[in-house]
Amino acid sequence: MLTPLNEKHYNAFKDLISHEHIYNPWFTGEFVIRAIQGIVHMLDREVLTRWMDPYAGSLKFSRNPRTVGLVMAGNIPLVGFHDFMSVLATGHSILAKPSSRDDRLIRSVADVLADIDPSLKDRITFTEEYLKGVDAVIATGSDNSSRYFEYYFRNMPHIIRRNRNGVAVLTGSESREELQGIGDDIFTFFGLGCRNVTKLYLPGSFEIPVLLEALEIYGYLYQHHKYGNNVDYYRTIYLMNRIPFLENGVLLVKEDQAIASPVGVVYYERYSDMDTLQEVLASRSEEIQCCVSIHPALPAAILPGTSQKPLPWDYADGIDTIRFLTELN
Repeated sequence: MLTPLNEKHYNAFKDLISHEHIYNPWFTGEFVIRAIQGIVHMLDREVLTRWMDPYAGSLKFSRNPRTVGLVMAGNIPLVGFHDFMSVLATGHSILAKPSSRDDRLIRSVADVLADIDPSLKDRITFTEEYLKGVDAVIATGSDNSSRYFEYYFRNMPHIIRRNRNGVAVLTGSESREELQGIGDDIFTFFGLGCRNVTKLYLPGSFEIPVLLEALEIYGYLYQHHKYGNNVDYYRTIYLMNRIPFLENGVLLVKEDQAIASPVGVVYYERYSDMDTLQEVLASRSEEIQCCVSIHPALPAAILPGTSQKPLPWDYADGIDTIRFLTELN
């Protein structure tokens, strides 16, 4: 039986999900639902309690609430929700500038939240203009835009996020299911998220065709015109320039020292020993959002298939957003 709130919002939100691809072709119904499922997981009561308990002594909702500006990215559906939730959870107000690529979903979520708790309505404002009259800023963008943000917001407390990507360290002992889990880390949201795996570190004996065969289950993504065009474009570029690569029709695998790869491509490097690889990963930590691996020497790594299932305390760029916000009080 539908609750009154469900009766009010369910059909409208369902329609929004099914039509979002018209406004942003990368936001397919499958991946919008995937993003919402991730938020639902975050909003579990036990998860929220575990998240907020360490800050209980520093949360002072009524003493000195601030207005926090949010400059939101639009690379994947509802990517700015964690910042949105964090500001509200610490008692502050939001002045949000959503990306033109993802403004409909976050506005609809705000409408739902305001109906759940009417007191939130006056604490959430959206703007299409420059952020003015804010006390602090959380901004997410490209490496280029981050330099602008750093300058523009230099005189107020801020968190500025730049480009990062996920990496995966394979051991050669992964099961087929684990390899397909790494495929989930590569392909979810078409690889556009900062937690998507764009770089593989492979042991010298690892046979790439084994991975490609396991990832053939994602072949249907090639039918998406923008993703398929990306694969075709880079295949053509590599062939014309005689650059070696392997593929399975839906993914190109190319040896490259870079971490961030184009959509439809994943880069790889070989490693000979874990000590050296750990030094490499440490030296490039500013480029890495998360590391996927089953290797016991990487205790901070997450398991294959989980990069797009972050919990609230898995802070982007390792910056504790709640601590930042509580210190504004």
